[in-house]
Amino acid sequence: MSKSEDTLIAQYAPLVRRQALQMLARLPASVELDDLMQAGMMGLLDAIRRYQQMADAQFETYAITRIRGAMLDELRSQDWLPRSVRTKSRQIESAVTQLRRRLMTEPTDQEIADELALSLNDYHDLLEDASGVQIVSYEDLNFRSEDRDGDVLDFLQTDASNSDNPLDLLMSGELRQALIQALDALPEREKLLFALQFQEDLNQKEIAVVMDITEGRVSQLRSQAVARIRSFLKNTDMHQRPEHLQDHSLL
Repeated sequence: MSKSEDTLIAQYAPLVRRQALQMLARLPASVELDDLMQAGMMGLLDAIRRYQQMADAQFETYAITRIRGAMLDELRSQDWLPRSVRTKSRQIESAVTQLRRRLMTEPTDQEIADELALSLNDYHDLLEDASGVQIVSYEDLNFRSEDRDGDVLDFLQTDASNSDNPLDLLMSGELRQALIQALDALPEREKLLFALQFQEDLNQKEIAVVMDITEGRVSQLRSQAVARIRSFLKNTDMHQRPEHLQDHSLL
């Protein structure tokens, strides 16, 4: 490693930690910060070695993409999200879809619980069990060579025009617009939760204080909001992979 690489590693190490902590806040307790940090540092080194300075291109923006990608690769290799969690998430999504069609509005907690033939407490437990599911995954987008999960909300704050990541490119088109519509359709409480998390960059504990609810309730509300958004996206047919991204080499 060259001296300049050492300098950049030291300079951007805090960025790796911030990205790891942000990701960890939305992951099961079994995921270790050190594992994400180690993967992120490898992503940072890869970014340093690949980056070519261009007009209007910022290294930090490019590095974040590589850092998060490396962390997601690490999560995928650990198979951290059990199949049972995905199954429970799909049950909630299906209930939301059916109720939305019948009621022509966003269903309440109680209405979703009734649709699933569960008590409200049991439904809240189901939401806890389904935590960790992301809004849109590479699998949802039919990326054949990868089975990675990445939270699309993170890409709302990046400039896709300077990225070579196909998911970034998708965010600049129809999927981005569908996601914005899905977020706008959320009940106010869930919309506030996402605003606090992604715009104010608060962690789960801080969100709980602001919203005057328990941390467990924050997790439940986020799982429910994710189910609403995934249901919305699937029913607007935005999860299909665009023709111009069918080339395996793009990944």
